[in-house]
Amino acid sequence: MTIDLNADLGEGCPHDYELLKLISSANIACGFHAGDDETMRQSVAWARELNVAVGAHPSFPDRANFGRTRMTLPPDEVYQLVTEQLHALNRHCTAAGVRMRHVKPHGMLYNQAAAEKALAAAVARAVLDFDPSLRLVGLAGSELITQGQAQGLTVWQEVFADRGYNPDGSLVTRGQPGALIENEEQALAQTLSMVRDGRVRAVNGDWVPVRADTVCLHGDGEHALAFARRLRESFLHHQIEISAD
Repeated sequence: MTIDLNADLGEGCPHDYELLKLISSANIACGFHAGDDETMRQSVAWARELNVAVGAHPSFPDRANFGRTRMTLPPDEVYQLVTEQLHALNRHCTAAGVRMRHVKPHGMLYNQAAAEKALAAAVARAVLDFDPSLRLVGLAGSELITQGQAQGLTVWQEVFADRGYNPDGSLVTRGQPGALIENEEQALAQTLSMVRDGRVRAVNGDWVPVRADTVCLHGDGEHALAFARRLRESFLHHQIEISAD
């Protein structure tokens, strides 16, 4: 069994390089919610050094709120802002001789694209027109996955080690009870259940089917590196290979 392990980079966290040693895919901020040319250049260089797959992490234009503000934008505008961010990161990939492998929206763009058909279609179309060989990463079972598949993209269905799930397979909204799983044993058990058994226990106790192609690790928590090491060890112990291929 093989699983991809991804994390967000270039967002100002102090241990990006150490985190890169533990993952197989990096989602690099493209400047709209965090990051700039220097952080993109450095992140790409580190990913190349450590043989980690590089992906773009586009966002709504919302640096003030770290891309977490809900926005209602025309699909064409969403298409343009995603395209602009793909070009921004790809310039650094080209300069470093690295091929961009995937695209994973950030924050509220990710959450809204998981539920809103027109927004999801705009994101998928931007990825398709930029490079149809790119993988589109989205919440497992979400509208973004559906629209990516409809447009012929390779999709990666993503699950979260430390987030709570609703009975419909969506994530519990941040700030709500059960949104974040702070107990490491519970987070490890949830991740193994999703990867090995294809199911997750929702906050109401129901089992929900889920497909896991890639697991997201949040690298900005107080114990992020320690948990990343534990999760990696758990995968290897259960003979689950970590790879972006």
